[in-house]
Amino acid sequence: MEVQFRTKKLQKCFEKYKEASRAWGDKVARRYIERIQVLQNANSVEEVATFPFKHHILSGDRVGEHVIWLTEKYRLHFAVSDDVVTVLEVTKHYGD
Repeated sequence: MEVQFRTKKLQKCFEKYKEASRAWGDKVARRYIERIQVLQNANSVEEVATFPFKHHILSGDRVGEHVIWLTEKYRLHFAVSDDVVTVLEVTKHYGD
């Protein structure tokens, strides 16, 4: 699937490990880059759901957004439209 980024910062963090590491730390940076690569190589969002990491679709005011766990605290939020993934944000779950 094609991957786009909502902000230049998110794109820079994908392209440059050092930027991601500065933003979220080493472990989250590695997982962020790995998960984006998985999304790029996936044929569909349904295929992503079969991978061995936590993934779910949000509801409520964020209906249609997908979330992939990066660590126990950090989540990668993205949306899918016509096989184009838009990376929306990396959040710290529950603001911990």
